[in-house]
Amino acid sequence: MYESKNLIPPLPPTPQPAGNYVPVREVGGLLYTAGHTSAVQGTLEHRGRVGEDLTVEEGRSAAAIAVLNCLASLAAHAGGLEHIGEIVSMTGYVSAGSGFTDHPLVMDGASEVLVSYFGDQGRPVRAAVGVSSLPDGAPVEISLLATSRSA
Repeated sequence: MYESKNLIPPLPPTPQPAGNYVPVREVGGLLYTAGHTSAVQGTLEHRGRVGEDLTVEEGRSAAAIAVLNCLASLAAHAGGLEHIGEIVSMTGYVSAGSGFTDHPLVMDGASEVLVSYFGDQGRPVRAAVGVSSLPDGAPVEISLLATSRSA
């Protein structure tokens, strides 16, 4: 579980797709990731709805793990994170309990990881969207748009 705001966490093993899709698609020098959850080696670290089953802090941890999974997929596709230029955009879906409104606080867990890896080049534009459910009971799902340095 990712908890530190000051350390660069190691990348997890590259997640395997949970369906008939590719984890990363490159088009015109842009790298699009599929949605990634907080699964670690196929098992969700957290399950449930933020604000109902999970605290904001647990949601932030799930967001950090999910974005690390995105970065692992980007690194595998590009041949390492040194081939990633910047993080352009992040879309984060938060499975939220009724009345929950702190979606941006949850997604800050992912933003902090991106900044720890890329500095200001990791500070994306982003959307934090509340939803009623996500695959396998995941509390967070994240997708990224990044630039390739090889383009």
